[in-house]
Amino acid sequence: MRTSVVIVGAGPAGLLLGQLLHKAGIDNIILEQRSGDYVLGRIRAGVLEQVSVDLLEEAGAAERMHAEGLPHDGIELLFGGKRHRINLHELTGGKRVMVYGQTEVTRDLMEVRAKAGLTTVYEAQKVQPHDFETDAPRVTYEKDGVQHTIECDFIAGCDGFHGICRASAPKDKIKTFEKVYPFGWLGLLSDTPPVSEELIYAHTERGFALCSQRSQTRSRYYLQVPLTEKVEDWSDERFWEELKLRLDPEARERLVTGPSLEKSIAPLRSFVTEPMRFGRMFLAGDAAHIVPPTGAKGLNLAASDVGYLYTGLKQYYQSGSSEGIDAYSERCLRRIWNAERFSWWMTSLMHKFPDMNDFDVKVQEAELGYIVRSQAGSTSLAENYVGLPLL
Repeated sequence: MRTSVVIVGAGPAGLLLGQLLHKAGIDNIILEQRSGDYVLGRIRAGVLEQVSVDLLEEAGAAERMHAEGLPHDGIELLFGGKRHRINLHELTGGKRVMVYGQTEVTRDLMEVRAKAGLTTVYEAQKVQPHDFETDAPRVTYEKDGVQHTIECDFIAGCDGFHGICRASAPKDKIKTFEKVYPFGWLGLLSDTPPVSEELIYAHTERGFALCSQRSQTRSRYYLQVPLTEKVEDWSDERFWEELKLRLDPEARERLVTGPSLEKSIAPLRSFVTEPMRFGRMFLAGDAAHIVPPTGAKGLNLAASDVGYLYTGLKQYYQSGSSEGIDAYSERCLRRIWNAERFSWWMTSLMHKFPDMNDFDVKVQEAELGYIVRSQAGSTSLAENYVGLPLL
């Protein structure tokens, strides 16, 4: 079997890349270790930057997003018992974000790929990239007990933090950077109307909280909790009561509670791999980097990686130039480190750390005050939140 590009991983990054390549006339095959239902069962982020929206439009997978997604022109910072609105649209010259769940993005990309009759192999076992530092890479996998080999020009590793592609990179040519945070986010999904039209980021004495949403009738809430907490110890009632304690009086009054559809605890970490290219194998998305969810950058960074890789591969196949793929790693990492910095800053600003003293708390409060009172401070937050331009 032969194709131009083998994409390992059928999450949103891999599916988006596959659809963009197809639109450019570049054939590709996607290999996914899990089932399609498992991939759709992952509950992830739901805030899209304009860059991500544009790429979904180019891929032909944006129709439902525009019909059901919620454009947001601002966010709210809650501290000292009061909410303060950051007007993203006004501060960035007309930019906004789109609230649309990652599960829905994945579903839309799956559907357009299936409609186009493109090959996605789910439950592909023992996937292994080979010879990617030569001009003749190949990928092997096992399906239903049968071994398969795909010869290709390039391999795209979109297979996540625990995937085989980064693990296959030469150990002497790869460097990683990591910061692990001493807390996690306990998330609850419910079919209840959102407490606010826009996202609320709450800084409180009891810890951070986030009020988010997936639609006008489905909400997603998060609480900062110690890493020692277990999700089974948190009943719905306990979650709602704790969330109320971290909200302002108006939000507490408006909060509609209900049974959870899903509850989970996600640890927070920052992680970056350098470089992101190894011969003819490229890493993209969580295979190359992880950000804390505080800045809403995870899915958006994966999309921008895909945008750079797609542009480079299209240039290669259409003109024979390797300029784009040669610059892939450098371009991605410049954007990634900007997003890592912003996500680290937001995490440090909004959370309660175990070793904080009274001085540290006062500094957080002073910085939050500066952000909402200073146009320069508000603009910096807004520009980073809506997403810096692709360079």
